[in-house]
Amino acid sequence: MPGLLLGEPFPNIEADTTIGRIKLYDFLGDKFPSFVALAIKRNLGGIDINSYNCDEPTETLPFPIIADPKRELAVQLGMLDPDEKDSQGMPVTARCVFIIGPDKKMKLSILYPATTGRNFDEILRVVDSLQLTAEHNVATPVDWKPGDRVMVPPNVPEAEAAKIFTCGIFTKELPSGKKYMRYTAQPH
Repeated sequence: MPGLLLGEPFPNIEADTTIGRIKLYDFLGDKFPSFVALAIKRNLGGIDINSYNCDEPTETLPFPIIADPKRELAVQLGMLDPDEKDSQGMPVTARCVFIIGPDKKMKLSILYPATTGRNFDEILRVVDSLQLTAEHNVATPVDWKPGDRVMVPPNVPEAEAAKIFTCGIFTKELPSGKKYMRYTAQPH
């Protein structure tokens, strides 16, 4: 089964959680939600999936933990690592990050092997970029960090870009002569 693609609606999953049974869309509301534990730092709604070993949670988290004792959601969402097996020879869950926009569509999907931890600095950077680019007609370049200059998307004509980005636009000269590498100050 192919995984979810960027821009596709994320399934409106229904599951038992540490705060009771929820439907994903009802729980998320209209925030820029995420399945990661970054909810507090970036005003996100957070959900995580509890391990499938049916252990009771030992700590209180500021977001619900999804129960998936039969690994049905893990299978549905393509979250199994075929190279890592449990003691019964079953694939274990991979380390997944899904970021879902207020429109309930997939904005980001990162799938780490079960043996590799997530990079929360990168996830925060991506969330900042997604929120910035959703609010302003800009793109973020490679290795962008909050406060760095941003790019003017290629679909914005020169004359329109000059009106929108009044703080100025720097165009990087390319051997091809094309002028699509246009930078401007990050909007606030």
